[in-house]
Amino acid sequence: MKLHYSQTSPYARKVLVVAHERGLAERIELMTALTSPLNPHAEAVRDNPNPLAKIPSLTLDDGSALYDSRVIAEYLDQIAGAKLFPPPGPHRWTALRQQALADGLLDAAILIRYERVLRPEDKRWSDWIDGQYGKIRRALDAFEGDVAGLEKMLTIGTVSAACALGYLDFRFGDLNWRASRTRLTSFYDKFSERPSMMATRPSD
Repeated sequence: MKLHYSQTSPYARKVLVVAHERGLAERIELMTALTSPLNPHAEAVRDNPNPLAKIPSLTLDDGSALYDSRVIAEYLDQIAGAKLFPPPGPHRWTALRQQALADGLLDAAILIRYERVLRPEDKRWSDWIDGQYGKIRRALDAFEGDVAGLEKMLTIGTVSAACALGYLDFRFGDLNWRASRTRLTSFYDKFSERPSMMATRPSD
């Protein structure tokens, strides 16, 4: 299998954490994707099986492709015996809800980063940025109130939340998300010591 990814993408990190947790990391060849939402590199677009040129995307051994992170993560978990995605029932809906909230937090964070890094300073919309920060804070508060659910069992929800928090540490150090969220901080500090998280830690 070939994973088109960026080492700094939190969505790709989620897929890689799943791969490590399920013992599949050595079966995946990593293909660095050098793309930008404004000016995608022609070579990366040509080689990426996702028509949207977004990452992560996974090329299977038979040549077929899967994308995005939610689909790839569930595929990897299934071929390893379905552990992180619970069977139909309350635990599954909880895990999927947690994953959706974590991905929504990341969507807001990445939109802020695009606004800060890619948009000319005189065209940046501060009210819009503040709106995205509001989404992040509300998501963090929701996770603070659901720490027991995150810790109850290792699921895709747990992995997604940890990768989202890791991205905030990586790109939003000024946010100080730990303030007043002691239980969430304790959860993340412990989870970030897992080998899967340490092996996928991003760096500039």
